[in-house]
Amino acid sequence: ETLAETKKRASISVCECVYVMADDEYQPGVELPSPIYLAVYMVLVAFGGLLYSAKVSVTSPAMRKKIMKDFGVRLGKVGKTLKEIERKTFHLCGLLVPLIFALLLEAGFSRWLCSKICWVLTITGWTIDILRLNVKFVKDNFPLNPILREKEKNQLSGACYFSLGCTLAISFFPPAVAMTSILFLVLGDMSAALIGRSFGGDVVVVKLGREGKKSVEGSVAMFITCFILGCTVFSTVHLREYPVVVGAFVATLTELYEPFGLNDNLTIPLLSSLALTWGFARIHNCVRENPVTGPLLWYSHH
Repeated sequence: ETLAETKKRASISVCECVYVMADDEYQPGVELPSPIYLAVYMVLVAFGGLLYSAKVSVTSPAMRKKIMKDFGVRLGKVGKTLKEIERKTFHLCGLLVPLIFALLLEAGFSRWLCSKICWVLTITGWTIDILRLNVKFVKDNFPLNPILREKEKNQLSGACYFSLGCTLAISFFPPAVAMTSILFLVLGDMSAALIGRSFGGDVVVVKLGREGKKSVEGSVAMFITCFILGCTVFSTVHLREYPVVVGAFVATLTELYEPFGLNDNLTIPLLSSLALTWGFARIHNCVRENPVTGPLLWYSHH
């Protein structure tokens, strides 16, 4: 074995590369989380969300107010914070999407079949919501009326954009990336809303966002939450912190400024998936003899 071959072998070992199939040849690449790891991770996250929801549902309104005050929430913000907690607690149902996706993959379902299921559910959901807007009987008896925002009562609900965003992420990105982007949306957005409602303006008085209504505290909370989620999902990936920082930052900016005027339930999964994909393509190329020609090509065989 030559000295050059020895150095090359050592370099591959240090970079913790694995081998992935590409064009019928094995080449070093980024090790994405296995289906069993994703399934276990999503079960744990969903179980945590279930415990939180159960705790909120069994706690009396008076006790909730007391807890808010004990945590330092100012009296004038308690009412809005409690209402936001009720809304975001329901939004934890969104954790079922990555959970079911992970379990289906572990059970042997293909990503494309999962994508088809998502499209059927998304089209069904959009049809029902369009009926809500145009048929009085459906509008009067719509089960989610109590948690709809005032502006959603006469336009498509966030659930429609959520389903479409998740479906597009699942359809066009690798499972680990799609699941992480959905977690960014569900838990990252939740942390931004709850921290923003509770403490927004207490430390930094400057307001952010398209309409100047969002707080620095909420945005920081979302970034930290997304970063922690990304690092734990991709815990097996060497140099994961770099793409995760990019993905968390893009998710936070998307929630903050709602680019293109689109609902962030649609744009957060898409733009954060793109950011994660770009980031992982960068570290993928650093351990590969023949770099891929575009950031969207590195995962094609995952």
